[in-house]
Amino acid sequence: MEMFFYGFMQRAFQSSFLIAVIAPILGLFLILRRQSLMADTLSHISLAGIALGLLLNINPTLMTLVVVVIAAVSIDYIRILYKSYSEISIAILMSAGMAIALVLMSLNEGGTNTSIQQYLFGSIVTINLSQVHLLFFLFLLVVGLFLVFRKPMYVLTFDEDTAYTAGLPVKLMSIIFNVITGVTIAVIMPIVGALLVSAIIILPAAIAMRLSKSFNLVILIGIIVGLVGMFTGLTASYQFGTPPGATITLVFIVIFIVTTIVKKLVNQLRYKKNQHI
Repeated sequence: MEMFFYGFMQRAFQSSFLIAVIAPILGLFLILRRQSLMADTLSHISLAGIALGLLLNINPTLMTLVVVVIAAVSIDYIRILYKSYSEISIAILMSAGMAIALVLMSLNEGGTNTSIQQYLFGSIVTINLSQVHLLFFLFLLVVGLFLVFRKPMYVLTFDEDTAYTAGLPVKLMSIIFNVITGVTIAVIMPIVGALLVSAIIILPAAIAMRLSKSFNLVILIGIIVGLVGMFTGLTASYQFGTPPGATITLVFIVIFIVTTIVKKLVNQLRYKKNQHI
């Protein structure tokens, strides 16, 4: 196809592949830990890091990484304080992140708003080679840690008390997971935008959970769904001239709706079949 002759589209598809593999792994653990909104929270906090970087004339991506690491540790600390109401930490830091970002933007009006908008909406077709390399390093990190620590994380996700009794460093593992999620969002956000990064991380895993109950199979299906959604959305964006991040998100939503309807119809057919037997 014509679009593959362009360097920016080649980089876009390369980054799409990497994101499609990373997203379901982190997304599934976030859903199972009842922290689906944490990705959205960290993306809001990332905006504060970007605004601070622009205000201080420091590399926004570097400043964002520092801010999200601090926020990721804070989320776990507040979650421990309100153990029965873990979503409080997400609500507090989400509002704090957006408030700080807005204040910092107001302090530096000259040129900041344009830069912030670039991070708000992102564009996967404007990704440069250094961003692809950074994303590839993140891909190796996430996949490597998943393969090594899959079973301990599985235990931690479903039962922290059992994980603690088994001698696992529960607090450290939780903080590391939050930090990796934050770093992932900081890296992906300039590509897909702060407003849509949480959807792209959560939706493939959410769709896969509708299709399977097996942990490993959900990861595999999530990656396949991620690849289909990312590649289809990117192709549609090129053909129709629509924003890449928004188009990819809409494709995921369509897949979610279709799988939900099909699953419901299949369950009804099975029920009727059992009634006749």
